[in-house]
Amino acid sequence: MTEPIRATRPEPPPHVSADVQVARTPIPKWAIGEFFGTFLLVFFGCGSVCAAVATGAQVGVFQVAIVWGIGIATAIYCTGSLSSAHLNPAVTIASAAWSRFPRSLVLPYILVQLLGAFAAAALLYSVFGGSITAYEKRHGIERGAVGSEATAMVFGEYFPNPGGKALTDAARETMSPSAAFGTEVIGTAILLLVIFCVTDDRNVNRPQILTAATIGLTVTILISLFGPLTMACFNPARDLGPRLFSAIAGWRSVPFTTNGYGWLTVYIIAPIVGGLLGGGIYRTFFRVGYRA
Repeated sequence: MTEPIRATRPEPPPHVSADVQVARTPIPKWAIGEFFGTFLLVFFGCGSVCAAVATGAQVGVFQVAIVWGIGIATAIYCTGSLSSAHLNPAVTIASAAWSRFPRSLVLPYILVQLLGAFAAAALLYSVFGGSITAYEKRHGIERGAVGSEATAMVFGEYFPNPGGKALTDAARETMSPSAAFGTEVIGTAILLLVIFCVTDDRNVNRPQILTAATIGLTVTILISLFGPLTMACFNPARDLGPRLFSAIAGWRSVPFTTNGYGWLTVYIIAPIVGGLLGGGIYRTFFRVGYRA
């Protein structure tokens, strides 16, 4: 008999008496965790991009990256005991492939993650919509027209990083679709390797209460490295949910045509491939070592 997954069926806190009726909800705890965890991740992360592009609040990629990292750590601390805080289809799929995560929950997890990401984008637009519109007026950007990826980037991701401007032919030559694909595979593989290693109970040097912070700082490092190239996605839900919202919010086909099929290959398929690769490296080399 396999060991139950504690994170999806948490026990009452130690200080709660067995006689106390624990609150129940008609919504599964894992769904609450994945929805609100992904919501927080996208709200903080994409919010930092909104502030950087529309208001100039952040200066340089690191300031955006550190907000992403702290936001991810916060989301994990809030929801880890409910759903293990996957918050990312690449994590869910890799966990099903290389760990004991039930495959029957893979699609439900991913759907809830997408909903959380979409809801966060909608709320961010209600906050930053005026600033985004003002930015477009100042820079002569027509939303939904070619070049409006300059502002669509606050939700979905593009390669190379537009940096609040329309992508030029010269800029596109710096990052080909194949290079962008490889970048996302590498970044996600490293992220998943770290996640598996720092959450393995037999890793005596795991950070324990600093696990979420370690994962968040890993994302910060990766965004600092790869953000200028592909905007550093590593998470299909984080990209597709807000990307869908931006298409509805006036950018129309731009989110799905600016990079051709890159929205699918670079920002959905590549992170999944990278996640499986990172999990495979952990399972082949690290897991065996931790149990030796």
